[in-house]
Amino acid sequence: MSVKKAMIFAAGRGERMRPLTDACPKPLLEVGGKPLIVWQIERLARAGIRSIVINHAWLGAQLEAALGDGSRWQVELRYSPEHEALETAGGIAQALPLLTDDGADHVFVAVAGDVYTDYDYAALHAHAGALKALPEPGMHLVMVPNPAFHPNGDFGLVDGMLSLDTQPRLTFGSFGLYDTRMFRDLPRGTRRALSPYYRATIARGLASGELYEGVWENVGTQAQLEALDRLLRAR
Repeated sequence: MSVKKAMIFAAGRGERMRPLTDACPKPLLEVGGKPLIVWQIERLARAGIRSIVINHAWLGAQLEAALGDGSRWQVELRYSPEHEALETAGGIAQALPLLTDDGADHVFVAVAGDVYTDYDYAALHAHAGALKALPEPGMHLVMVPNPAFHPNGDFGLVDGMLSLDTQPRLTFGSFGLYDTRMFRDLPRGTRRALSPYYRATIARGLASGELYEGVWENVGTQAQLEALDRLLRAR
């Protein structure tokens, strides 16, 4: 099956990026001549995903004004505003009406709005059918080699399945596939991180994964932003 929907997380305040983020939402900071979030929208569009939900809290009106309805990328952009950032799982629960607007549950792509990667999101289509067929909601996470700022990693990876205790550990790349069924019981407006969902799903043997070793940057500081900008402009 192919994935029809995606969600880009764009609600964070970007504290470590201040003062740049005092007047600009972090996903609109530019690298290589375009905003971080636009690189993500373009990659999702190239993968054939046509419906993209973007959550926002800090300076969200700027995001909507800058990105519009998505027609310039041949996608439909829809927005899920949050009065204050609800974290990742809370953001998904808040956006469920937009992710399930046809009355059906979906396996959807979720990506961080402040990550840059050359990963081909079309590769995720191959994992969606297996997730959809599970009797319980699972997930598929894309892992990357541990960056200098996160040397101990997050989870192990054995034969395509994630593990809580296997060494060596890899770092979650902040994008993957989730099932909307997983968030049905979380009341809208609840502030909740995804970390407990990762651990519980992995422990139940319902979390597959893959290792991606291409270009990937989690842009957390101004120095990282400038380094990524130099890399992309050098291309």
